[in-house]
Amino acid sequence: MKNCLLCGVGGQGTVLASRIIAAAAMAKGLDARTAETIGMAQRGGSVVSHVRIGEVPGEKVTGPLVPEGSADVLIGFEPGEAARNLRYLRPDGVVIVCGQEVRPVTASLGQSGYRGEDAVVYLKQKAAHCFVIDVERICGECGSPRVTNVALVGAMAGTGAMSLTVPDVEKALETRLRPSLLEMNRKALRMGAEGMNQL
Repeated sequence: MKNCLLCGVGGQGTVLASRIIAAAAMAKGLDARTAETIGMAQRGGSVVSHVRIGEVPGEKVTGPLVPEGSADVLIGFEPGEAARNLRYLRPDGVVIVCGQEVRPVTASLGQSGYRGEDAVVYLKQKAAHCFVIDVERICGECGSPRVTNVALVGAMAGTGAMSLTVPDVEKALETRLRPSLLEMNRKALRMGAEGMNQL
């Protein structure tokens, strides 16, 4: 089966992104399960979402949690959170990470010297395949910071690592988003996927 772990900070749309991925898989007739560890998400705490998908129709997903060392894709909405959850990635897995830092509440409380660029350097050193997505540019061109999650899902689709295509995800967007938000999110999805070709 295919495993994807998404991690970020509360308010970034991590949970919605995981549900979009699962919906895209189910629309193809694949079994999919999701689970979240939300904790203090509403107060800016860490959020981790697990998505597991059967590779062929009829293959059942046995449990919703991604075991450590088995994620085909790690999507980091925030570089420090991606580094913290790197243990879930399989040795030849793919890291897709937003380069802009968002200080989790735990870092703010501890007055740590955390810098997102240091986490990105660490990820590039440790992961065989690490792609840093310029989400800030995509959000600017789409006119909203709220498309970060869809841009990152688009980048995932662009890698092919989860066996989901951009059209697969686009169909899922149509079932999950209000019509007024669709065009903006379609653009973010395509830009995320196209960004993979430029890295």
